[in-house]
Amino acid sequence: MPLWTSRWCDAPGRDSNSCSSGNTDEEYLTVKNYSSRSTINLKGYVVKDATGNRFAFTANHYLQPGDYVKLRGGHGADSNTHNVVYRDNCNFLWNNDKDTIYLYKPSGSRADVHTYTNRNDDPDGNGYINFHG
Repeated sequence: MPLWTSRWCDAPGRDSNSCSSGNTDEEYLTVKNYSSRSTINLKGYVVKDATGNRFAFTANHYLQPGDYVKLRGGHGADSNTHNVVYRDNCNFLWNNDKDTIYLYKPSGSRADVHTYTNRNDDPDGNGYINFHG
């Protein structure tokens, strides 16, 4: 079962949703397959935040046991080789100060959930939060 392991809740630099000069591609969520034997296809999985912003994996993206992918903001070329999928949206998805992130399976059942706050989960203030791994 995939679970996220970490994320940048506050992308480095001054926040800007500009596609040409913004920093949304520095905001990411890492989804990792913690299974020791099952390969997971992320096609049909959905990531949402507390207010309903969402991203759906619409293409096949296979995670071998122990493998991961970084779901990044902004635009770019999705790559299994570089373990990255872009949201193709330059707006920030995660709040800097606090949010709840949900991961849903293609069936609609919830695979994982995590609530974070900067105060509790980012003690050094660098914007990086480590969840499960």
